Amino acid sequence: MRTIRLVFSPDADDLFMFWPLLSGKVEAPGLSFVHERVETEALNARAEGGDPPDVCAVSIAHVPAIGDRYLLLPHGASVGRGYGPIVVARSPRTLASLAGARVAIPGARTTAHLALRLLVLEQTGRLYEPVPIPITPFARVFEALAAGEVEAALLIHEGRLTYKDDPSLHAVVELGEAWHASTGLPLPLGGNVIRRDLGLETITAVSSACRASIAWSLAHRDEVLDAIVASGLRAEANVDRARLDRYLAMYANDDSATLRDDVARAIAVLVERGRAAGLLDQGSVELAP
Repeated sequence: MRTIRLVFSPDADDLFMFWPLLSGKVEAPGLSFVHERVETEALNARAEGGDPPDVCAVSIAHVPAIGDRYLLLPHGASVGRGYGPIVVARSPRTLASLAGARVAIPGARTTAHLALRLLVLEQTGRLYEPVPIPITPFARVFEALAAGEVEAALLIHEGRLTYKDDPSLHAVVELGEAWHASTGLPLPLGGNVIRRDLGLETITAVSSACRASIAWSLAHRDEVLDAIVASGLRAEANVDRARLDRYLAMYANDDSATLRDDVARAIAVLVERGRAAGLLDQGSVELAP
């Protein structure tokens, strides 16, 4: 029996995709899984650290930086099709007005940060001043906005839905919409990577198990949704069942089941634009079997 170390975020779509595998709904002969949940930017750091997990959820923008040790699994992606992370502020403003502004970001390696920098740069030729504010505790970024520590905030995960609870917050830009207007493509946000040194046989077996877990969740959506709600794991995010249902419809769907051709093109465009702007280092994005 080979033990596979799996690390992913507390985010609802990650929980949705891996729940069948971890709860025994899906069999993985010859494999056992141990898991850990950490926030998105910490996941990116773990993947490039000294003791990298076997399978790790990461930001797509970070995959080239770890391409020497990881392959991108061809399933498990979170994709924004005309929607995605959102920038909010306490007064109405434009995307162009973010140039030079202090903007809260969920992490320097996140896809949302890269995409927003590219969009602001495209419009203004300038960048904003990033202020990293971790996703947890959930309320911290909203407190920073209220206190005037930042002029705007880039929200990912469930925060892109719950910000509407505060009538003083105004949407500045919906990244998925702006990205599609600029590229004609969806915005690939997150994915799962697997260590190259596991070897082809193990990589294939783990990939198959993860694919089966995602398929099981999609086929038994209500059961998994109920399990996530009952677990209370997203209680801090103030997400009820209806919002969780909406969130999963956005980020745990057919795009999670398999990497579509337009998503693969979108990854290539994201990396190409990031490199051309001097915002990404060289590195590979190679798919696992």
